[in-house]
Amino acid sequence: MGLPTHSNILSETVDRLSEIDSYRPLFHQYRDQEALPSVEVLKEIVDLCRAILFPGYYGKANISRQTLRYHTGVNIETLHALLTGQLYAGLCFAAEGCETCPDETVRRRAASLSESFIATFPRLRALLATDVEATFNGDPAARNQGEVIFCYPGLRAVTNYRIAHELYLLGVPYIPRIITELAHSETGIDIHPGASVGHHFSIDHGTGTVIGETSVIGNHVRIFQGVSLAGEKLPPDENGKVTRNVPRHPVVGDHVTIYSNATLIGRIRIGDGATICGNVWIARDVPAGEVITQTKRE
Repeated sequence: MGLPTHSNILSETVDRLSEIDSYRPLFHQYRDQEALPSVEVLKEIVDLCRAILFPGYYGKANISRQTLRYHTGVNIETLHALLTGQLYAGLCFAAEGCETCPDETVRRRAASLSESFIATFPRLRALLATDVEATFNGDPAARNQGEVIFCYPGLRAVTNYRIAHELYLLGVPYIPRIITELAHSETGIDIHPGASVGHHFSIDHGTGTVIGETSVIGNHVRIFQGVSLAGEKLPPDENGKVTRNVPRHPVVGDHVTIYSNATLIGRIRIGDGATICGNVWIARDVPAGEVITQTKRE
């Protein structure tokens, strides 16, 4: 018996890969005209958001005060159209086993969600302005706020997070996580869109920083590179499955500073004005105003 021919090997491989049991947990059934959310289009959407929120720093056009309204209007219309398409794709992808949803119903919901998101932009811009201010005031190396907006990876990651968080609050599936993962890939900063973060938030340097899904961060908080707000490992539920939708990350008060490579784990509470020094592991509550160093940790 000779060796199988090249064509036989390929044919047998195709047969094995086409067996239902081999692809069942990895397969997505498309409906007519449906597509998955596009990472490339979502990058374009984030760029449009930046151009709207930080006029003059992002986008291709030279903007003056006289042309600002025009360019903002064009960008908003483009954003609405692109985002509606991506929200439609995300809603379809999230509807497991749904093959008969009325197409127009889903499209109307996607358009409505897109409008609701865009309506948050005045508040979102005001919130990001506090983050720019906090980052500039916290870094003597920054020459001006423009440098912070244009160059700082911490603000870039926070901007993606704030965009994603608004979509997350609207109940948009998948897309918020993709947007924060875009920043993660660019900056090394991983902020889950479900985290709650107050105003005047800054991340200095930021590489390796992780902020988990149920983290709550107060106002005027500053963190450094390598900081982890980590979730504790919870016991399985009554069915032996992973426990989900339970608060499991730290709650950080106002005016807290957390220095590099500190790990805060579990649903602990860090009091207002506390300082967490570098390279410590904290798994207990920290009183307001306390300074935690390696010699004071438990």
